[in-house]
Parts: sequence; structure tokens; C-alpha cells
Amino acid sequence: MEEKDMPYVHRDISWLSFNHRVLQEAEDPSVPLFERIKFLAIYSSNLDEFFRVRVAHHRNLMRVGKKTQKRLEFSPKEIIKGILKIVNKQQEKFSNIFIKQIIPELKKHNIRIRRRLDLSEEQKNYVEEYFNDHLLPFVQPVLLMNGMVRPFLNNAELYLSIHLQQKENPLAKPEYAIVKVPSDYSPRFVEIPSQGDGHDIIILDDIVRHSVSMLFPGYDILDTYSIKLTRDAELYIDDEFQGDLISKIKKSLTKRNVGPPSRFVYDRSMPQDLLSYLMETFEVDKAGLLKEGRYHNNFDFFKFPDFGMDNLKNNPLPPLSYPELESSDDIFDAIREREHMIHVPYQSYQSVVRFFEEAAKDPDVTHIKVVQYRVARKSKIMNALMEAVRSGKQVMVFVEVKARFDEEANLRWGEKLEAAGVQVYYSFPGLKVHSKLALVRREYKGKSELFSYMGTGNFHEGTARIYSDLGLFTADKRLTSEVARVFNFLETVKLPQTEFQHLLVGQFNLRASLIAKVDREIKHAKNGKDSYMILKMNSLEDKEMISKLYEASQAGVRIDLIVRGICCLVPGVKGYSENIQVISIVDRFLEHARIFWFQNDGDEEMYLSSADFMRRNLSYRIETAFPIYDEELRNEIMVFLHSQLMDNVKARIVDGTARNIYHKSTDDMSIRSQIETYYRIRRKTEVKV
Repeated sequence: MEEKDMPYVHRDISWLSFNHRVLQEAEDPSVPLFERIKFLAIYSSNLDEFFRVRVAHHRNLMRVGKKTQKRLEFSPKEIIKGILKIVNKQQEKFSNIFIKQIIPELKKHNIRIRRRLDLSEEQKNYVEEYFNDHLLPFVQPVLLMNGMVRPFLNNAELYLSIHLQQKENPLAKPEYAIVKVPSDYSPRFVEIPSQGDGHDIIILDDIVRHSVSMLFPGYDILDTYSIKLTRDAELYIDDEFQGDLISKIKKSLTKRNVGPPSRFVYDRSMPQDLLSYLMETFEVDKAGLLKEGRYHNNFDFFKFPDFGMDNLKNNPLPPLSYPELESSDDIFDAIREREHMIHVPYQSYQSVVRFFEEAAKDPDVTHIKVVQYRVARKSKIMNALMEAVRSGKQVMVFVEVKARFDEEANLRWGEKLEAAGVQVYYSFPGLKVHSKLALVRREYKGKSELFSYMGTGNFHEGTARIYSDLGLFTADKRLTSEVARVFNFLETVKLPQTEFQHLLVGQFNLRASLIAKVDREIKHAKNGKDSYMILKMNSLEDKEMISKLYEASQAGVRIDLIVRGICCLVPGVKGYSENIQVISIVDRFLEHARIFWFQNDGDEEMYLSSADFMRRNLSYRIETAFPIYDEELRNEIMVFLHSQLMDNVKARIVDGTARNIYHKSTDDMSIRSQIETYYRIRRKTEVKV
């Protein structure tokens, strides 16, 4: 099949459809009120990163020569045009949700968001005192004048653009100024004296709006409009393959927040003459413009005050214990006896933490190795590794410093680990290490034995509370020996002497093995045998894999895809994908696990993985997919997959139209897979206890 002719949605257009699914959660009246506000924050945070990374990437492509652009598979100008059209529509929806749904719902619960024109005299006095006491030193007023040095707008910070008129000369040409909204020094939502029962809140922007006249005593304030500029977040490293990569990354990080503009956000009610003046002043072109409502930086909704009203939040689902590991006398004895799997955040992450803490204390443990991609700011796991060194153990950590937006944190952890005596290895040029692996070597009854933890998510105690991931504890020599070979490669950069037989590892056999498994299903279908695949992942973008899935569909293979985010494949297209169904689940936990199941004519195979079906994962990263050989664990995962496929509450149909229609199953009962999973695990835990 010619890849250029097949149905394919551009990855960034598809991503915007995913972010629309996030916005749907904010719109859903069945979602508790404060959770809806949180989804507004998630949507906004996602969009900010998208513009800083993906849109900035396309803007850079627009700057290259026409000859280079002709070699691209798409027009960056047309992609940006499409992005802005979609985002402008979504922003209107965002404003409607906030103004017409969220604010009235808050009011029903006696939480009132006050505008400055609605303030009582007592509230006005409070606001003015708050401005003088807390904000005045930080607002940085600047009168914009022709020929002046252009003021620098900090990345993703809030400003008010102000339309002014000289008091003594009302016939003079109107002037403009900017004032910073110091949300980095003050809460965005400020409680003010209440009028009646409940709580009155004013947004920080409106405190500055109310008080801005005192900053320009010789002027009348005609109007104010909020603006924000976000900057390109790419780390431009001239050559990863020459010189010291770490020092180059450190140097690039210092420039991230002063990079070129990637987006200029403005109040959609702003008059055109002011917008044109600001575009000229801050050197913004039309491709960088984005209309929003009155308020920007809506990721600040993460910090919206809840006033202790827990009834307006999700019912708590506290992580369930995994007593077989958490309460065992010896965690390594328990893993030696059989494999164990945890499913966070439904189950506690304590088993993983204990794995490292016990390894650090156990006198029989000699070596600990781990890959660090993203790690919590306060990490018990990293502390255990440093304690292990103090106990005389050999500890190796591979630190991937090119994990976007975690570069600085990972560099800090790397330096801290090195200072403690840990042997630290850093990023490869041109390649990311994204595997989620840990290995422990232990001397037991005169013999050396290996234990491994392999997961779909990072060693991060924080995200383990909100990301849905699976992790396997194993002493199976078929797996642990190959995990050891992965670490040998990370330490020596020497190719393994023997091929991987059980693990699928990026740069070695991952892509080829996945294609072979799809080809096997195609062969079964053509021979009239059972052929079916269930593939769950975060993103599906790789053209070779999509082409292969289309080929499988045409051969009669039934394919169910569960894709949280980007999905460039288009299901249900005649002649291509009639046998493919795609759903996406957005709910209270972020779906992060990658699961690949192949029916294989009854001799089924299942893999958990760190890799999505994206070109970067399959071609430019060290990823790992690991088999689930234990039948009981495999059955447990299959129950989870089937509950997701039957979800008729939070699953959406992905079909290339970007409508994100809610999936309706044939079951008469409501099935919300995340809630079903939690209570199924709870029942199982209670039976074992």
C-alpha cells in the first residue's frame, strides 16, 4: 500500500481532537463542579505546551527555504491555518463553558466570581488595599511610545494592554501602555469580603484593572484588554554528536524562556487598531495570533479555591494495597515464587517504592540499575538509590536529560546522584531512552539471581496517583537476562552479542517484531483462522504501522484500538479500515498504559510497553515491550481491556470527523471502565485479605 495515498490525519490536527475530549469533560454536567474546573485547567495547560512545541515547530518550518518545504509531506502554513481555525472554535467553546455553565453553577453553591464593576464599596476598598499592599511593586507599568526600546514580554505571563487618553489634552492621539498581572507573586483567585452567605472571589486580573488608573495619573483609562505571549520551547542544539551534550543542553535551557514568540493571545473584544499596534510593537505575525476570552493562563484553574466543599469533587478512590508485596516478609522471596503485577493508580505504588528500599537495605543485594525518564521532585526511590550506595552496593542510573520540560529536574537529580556516589549515565546523542526498567542483582544461597521491574510508566511517585499504568515484578530468567542486556548496552553502547528473544527493544527488534506479529494475524485471516488484535496506546502516528493495520483490516483481521491521544489512522474507511474500531477514554485518571494483544489463532500473545506507535518511539528511542507469560495476569489484563471496550460513559468514538461522539455499547447498564476497574480490584483484594 502506498503510504502517501492512505487515509491519514495530521498528528497535530488529531491532537487537537484529543484536547477537545478534555474540554468535553469540562462541559459534562455529570462531572463534579470542581473537577470540571480542573479539566478547563488541563485543556489550557495542554494547549500552552502544544503551542510552545508543535506550533513553534511549524513556524520554524515556515522560515526555511521553499526548496526545503517542498520536501515536506505537508504545508506548515496550511497546518498552522488549520490549527488556528480549530483552536479559535475551541476557545469560544471554552468561554461559553466557563461563562454560561461554570459561573452559574458556582453561584448555586454560593461561590460568586465578582467583576470589578459589581463590587460594593467595602469590596472596592479591599481590592485597592490589596493592590497597594501586595501587587504595586510588581505590576511594571510601561507606556508604549514610538521609537522606544521594545519591552520584553515574559513567557506565558499575563499583561494588560491599556488604551489611554491624556486628561489635559483630550484631542491628542490615544496612547497605549502595558501592565503586568503579577500572578507569579499573588494567587490568581483572591477571596474578598462576601456580600451575604458564601464566598466572593475576584480574579487577579480584575484587581489590576480596577487599580490601573493610579499607575497613570495623567491619563484617563479608556479600556483594558488582556494579552499573553508564549515562546518557542525547543532546545536548539547545533550538533548533538560533537562536544559535551550535557553542557549544550544546560546552555540551551537558559534560552528557553527568551525564545521567539510562538503565540500571541489576546482578548477577542480588543479593537483592531490596538491589536495592530501590539503586533507591530512585539513583532507578531498573523500566524501567531490566537483569540481568547477576557482571561488567559487558564491553567491557573488548577488552584481554584474549593473552600472545603468536597461534595463538589470526585468521590475518593484511595489506592488499594497490594499485600502480596507490601506486607510480605521478603519482597524478593515473593517475586521469586511468582510474577506480580500492579495497576496504578487503582493500586498503591508502595510495592515499587519497597522494591527499591528493600534492595537498598538487603545485605545480599549487590547491584541496582534503573532508567530515569521523569521522576518526582521528592522521590523515595531516588533516596533509596543513594542509601544503597552508602550501604556499599553498586548503583547505576541512566538519566535521560532530553525528557521535555523535565530536563532541568533530571540534570539536578543526576548531579545529586553522582554526588552520592551513584554511577550516572546520560542521554545518547540523537536518541532518547524511554524504557521503564529496573534491575536488582542478589546473591542467594551461593547463587546470583536477578529481579526486574518493568512498567508502562515512569518511576514517579506523583504521577502514579493519577496516571493509569501497569508494572510487572519478575524473576523469570528469560526476561531478567534480557533486561540485563539492555542495561549493558546503556552502559557500554556495545551491541548485545545475542538477539533479544523475549523483549521487544527499540533500536533492535521492536518495530520489526510488531510488524511480524501483525503479518502473522494477516496470514491467519487469509487462512480462515481466528485473527484479532487489541492495541491500547497513547498515540498512533507511525505511517508504516498504520499502513500495516490497514493491510490487516483488508485481509479480514478484526482490530480494536484504544488510543487516548493522537490517532492518525482513520477507521471505517471503505477499502482500508472497515474492520478497525477506535475509541478514546478520557476520565479522572490519565490513560497511560500501552498493551498489545494478538489472538494468534488461539495461542495468544500479550505485551506491555513503554512505546506508542509513533515514529519517534519506534525509530529514535530505546523502548521496551515485555511479554506477559503468566496466564492469570494475562487474563486480568484482558478483563481490563474488555471493560474499556465496553465503556459507554467515558469512551468516545475516534473516526476522523473530530466530533468525539460518546461510545454506546450494547450493554443496558452504564459501564465506566475506570470505576469498574477500581471496584473489581478492590473485590479481589478483599477476597485475598
